[in-house]
Amino acid sequence: MKLSDYFLKPRKDIPSDATLISHKLMIKSSMIKQTTSGIYAWLPLGLKILKKIEDIVRKFHNLYGCQELLMPTIQSSNIWKKSERYNDYGPEMLKFYDRNKKELLYGPTNEELITEIFKEYIKSYKDLPKNLYQIQWKFRDEIRPRYGVMRCREFLMKDNYSFDLTKNGAEKSYDNMFKCYLEIFKEIGIKVIPVKADPGAIGGDLSHEFHLISDSGDTNILYDKKIGNINKLDITNSFNLLRNLYSVTDDEYKKKQDLNENKLIKTKGIEIGHIFYFGTKYSEKLGAYVLDEKGEKNNVEMGSYGIGISRLVAAVIETSHDDKGIIWPKSISPFDIGLINLNIKNKDLTKVSDDIYDYLKKNNVDVLYDDTSERPGEKFANMDLIGVPYQIILGEKFLKDSCFELKNRKTNKIMKIKNVNEILKKI
Repeated sequence: MKLSDYFLKPRKDIPSDATLISHKLMIKSSMIKQTTSGIYAWLPLGLKILKKIEDIVRKFHNLYGCQELLMPTIQSSNIWKKSERYNDYGPEMLKFYDRNKKELLYGPTNEELITEIFKEYIKSYKDLPKNLYQIQWKFRDEIRPRYGVMRCREFLMKDNYSFDLTKNGAEKSYDNMFKCYLEIFKEIGIKVIPVKADPGAIGGDLSHEFHLISDSGDTNILYDKKIGNINKLDITNSFNLLRNLYSVTDDEYKKKQDLNENKLIKTKGIEIGHIFYFGTKYSEKLGAYVLDEKGEKNNVEMGSYGIGISRLVAAVIETSHDDKGIIWPKSISPFDIGLINLNIKNKDLTKVSDDIYDYLKKNNVDVLYDDTSERPGEKFANMDLIGVPYQIILGEKFLKDSCFELKNRKTNKIMKIKNVNEILKKI
């Protein structure tokens, strides 16, 4: 993509209420535009990153036996009254009436609706287990939305739901999703720690949050020293350790008098995922059952699993940036590489830049080509702000020694490269 054609206009001004670095950088880099309090439009750059995360989430959910569907954002209030959760969300749930005076709501979560769908189609234990997921927008009317997309009112979320005949089967599904989450976060390139959590309004007696360790996190976390250095832990190979050791929030810690504080490490985290096992809480109230081998009715055992897709974008920025801008993990970077022509008025330099651009595209490299007439300092600043992993820098010096510069955005180290074919080996 040529920058002259791309919908990308870095901004100097930042809203006065932007306190988190992720909020500031997402505004500055034209990733998002606030349309009203707590609600944002996702511009092309931000949307590319959302889609990259969605692709990773889909990849692993499909590998772990989940099937995708899409539920509506608007739900009938009747199913929430049946589950007796209608009042649990209080004013955070947006309720309204249609022209026929039927009460509807903008879904903050989908346990009720997925249970209603399930019970219409699955009647026998032979059809279990099942695990259904979606990536859909949610709305929660936060009393004080803040921190950009970190705590907004409308947000993109992946939510999925497991259905099993027995509690033992449901716990296996829970552990299956626990492992799936660890794989997802590893693929993205971030360090998370599972935290034993309060199920809250979802309900149930087994729940874990997944926190991205960050000094700007809004949750205090205490975890067992046996886990070791989070930054050195291979989480996908440490399932049994993470699943069974204590790692709790401050509120949970107060309830666990058997925990020895001297054996715990305290840090801060940003919640980016939450999983629940809640048994038959919803299947009993909504009448979701299957017939077992004896022909008897059994309410299905259920679990639900969420990842905040849009929140995750901001969380990654909080843990991966410098004073120049964002530093994207390669897996979710909006572009693979940035190409900077420092002087488009020089025809020879522009010819070389165009040729490299065409070469990269032919080799399926997603490249952002700065072909604008901005000053070199502005070009460098904009490319650093966007945070793609590598930058090819072409100036008039290249015409003298036939050597261009390849910059690693994370380390800021610059390599001299003569052969354009070497680029594909470096990135």
